Amino acid sequence: MIMKSDLEIYGTLGPACRDTEVLRQMFAAGITGMRLNLSHGTLDDSAPMIEAFHRAAGLEGVRPSLLIDMQGPELRIGNVKKGLSAVQGDTVSLSVKDEPAEDPDSIPVPREIFEHYEPGMVVMIDDGKIRLRLNKPDDTARIRRIQAAVLTGGPVLSRKSIAVEGMSVTGSTLTQQDLLNLKCASEAGVTDVMQPFVRGEGDLMEVRKAMAECGAGNCRLFAKIENREGIRAVEEILPLADMLVIARGDLGNAVPLWELPRVQKEISEKCLSAEVPFMVVTQMLASMEHSPVPTRAEVSDIFNAVSDGASAVMITGESASGLYPVLASGYLVKTALEGLKWRKEREKQS
Repeated sequence: MIMKSDLEIYGTLGPACRDTEVLRQMFAAGITGMRLNLSHGTLDDSAPMIEAFHRAAGLEGVRPSLLIDMQGPELRIGNVKKGLSAVQGDTVSLSVKDEPAEDPDSIPVPREIFEHYEPGMVVMIDDGKIRLRLNKPDDTARIRRIQAAVLTGGPVLSRKSIAVEGMSVTGSTLTQQDLLNLKCASEAGVTDVMQPFVRGEGDLMEVRKAMAECGAGNCRLFAKIENREGIRAVEEILPLADMLVIARGDLGNAVPLWELPRVQKEISEKCLSAEVPFMVVTQMLASMEHSPVPTRAEVSDIFNAVSDGASAVMITGESASGLYPVLASGYLVKTALEGLKWRKEREKQS
């Protein structure tokens, strides 16, 4: 197993931090690595950001990790019309993604949603920011459209995650795009590979094999726990992962939100017992996408994650698309280091 420093602190690459100077300031603040979300594109598509990443690291004299977040089996909606919004109390139309759409105002969803469709199901888009209840179709002979009542509304953006409450609807471990990205990983300077929606040891074995065949065998493998299968299989996943990732976005769709803190604690304890590093992610400083100052609850969340033994923490939208990527990095680093300091003091006392 590949080990690194006591605490790794990641940002996420995106439009808000694609500039070399912004990235340099993030590294100066103490960020030790950057995640690149490949759900929406390829390493080739992201070449300018990767070049800026390496250039900024050179200017700052650091060697940060470059973590690619694979597509994996996660389901996502298709491309939607700009400005499309789901309004609470209204009805929206869902259509099958990648089929000709009769209505440009419909939300294109993966075919699996239609295959598992039952009236009354609750569908969650963009980590549950939008919640829809599926209605009974007018034509049951062949369902081409599903009408859904909007329970929680908001802007509908292309390629956001979609999940069905209480149901696991997933696909192949690796997509063709994942394999192409792995083949380019070494040349791009990738150090870490993060596999979404790990369901058991079979998923990681398949990814390890593909990494070796694609020339990315020297990269660390991070296993994201995001569904009930992953929760149940943590013990068999741990020996095959260099880092376990408690990914609270989709994990918070898989279990009731009030159970999520307990699930996080239980997974943390299993990682510590097995001596496998773990990372805590999702909404750590979510308010800082729009605010220069985090909430007290957010800094407490970061501190508690690290004091509970996390080896890594990460911000996502806060640095990728937020208004204050450098400030958010500073708060993440300072709070995480304070949590590490407290943890080490407690270890000395025990």
